[in-house]
Amino acid sequence: MLLGTWNLENLYRPGGPYGPKDEAAYRTKLAALAAVITELDPTLLGVQEVGDPEALEDLAGMLDDDWQLALSDHPDSRGIRVGFLSRTAMTVLADTTAFPAELRPVQVDDSGATVTRAGRGLLAVEVEEVEGGPLRVAVCHLKSKLLSYPNGRFQPRDEGERARYGAYALYRRAAEATALRALADELLDGDGQGRDVAVLGDLNDEVQAATTQILLGPPGSEIGTPGYEQADRGDATRLWDVAPLIPPGQRYSRVNSGRRELIDHVLVSHRLVHRVAAAGTGLPGDGPPGLPSVGPDPSERRDAPGSDHAPVWIRVG
Repeated sequence: MLLGTWNLENLYRPGGPYGPKDEAAYRTKLAALAAVITELDPTLLGVQEVGDPEALEDLAGMLDDDWQLALSDHPDSRGIRVGFLSRTAMTVLADTTAFPAELRPVQVDDSGATVTRAGRGLLAVEVEEVEGGPLRVAVCHLKSKLLSYPNGRFQPRDEGERARYGAYALYRRAAEATALRALADELLDGDGQGRDVAVLGDLNDEVQAATTQILLGPPGSEIGTPGYEQADRGDATRLWDVAPLIPPGQRYSRVNSGRRELIDHVLVSHRLVHRVAAAGTGLPGDGPPGLPSVGPDPSERRDAPGSDHAPVWIRVG
């Protein structure tokens, strides 16, 4: 079984303010995405940046076999949302934007405006694994590090504004990671040693970032540390980031201003991590993914084919 996550980058039908400008560019994008998914051959793929639900249906129609689709009902202000493509039937377990009740509202701009919910829905489904038994998976797309400013600007007026809006984005990403960890707790139900659970998606931050670390649960036992092979009580509620299992030369999923970043992640429960046979980015066997370098203005790639992210995946034995 191959389980993965992929940010499809602005998957809209043509004609709107964010998608390709014409049908030809749209079809080129779909063909590029479909070719990757076909070669990747996932059993279950979490996706991000689905702008039009019909566009995901168009993409699924270019794939082999009959694919099942699930989409969050909670898009952001641009209409993008998370979802799943699956070869088998899915049961939706949760579709939420709720912050934990104890978390106070988070400031988002200079006006003092606050939010009390995640900007995009957190979607969880259950499928039956090929080997039998349920697999619970949550997909997310946390607040971006690519900053936007008032009146649609992508460049700040000065460095003070850049710093403030960077902080606002970080506040939101941390709150959303906390909400995602709460959903993971529900899926694990205190039995990570007996349940196959995965949390995946575009976390918009790297492995050692504080927002990513929030998701892991009890500290210790990360892959590659002395505690990894030693069972303890924390295993029931931990999640393991599979990043250390990805070959070092492939350990990135986006190139930002020339810098390689691993911001798309797959995290798995104790029972599942010890069944991971391989992990990677891009396509298995292809080596380091060839990605374009993106800048601060996402609209520059409106008509670009494919995606500016690489898939991140695990193969479970």
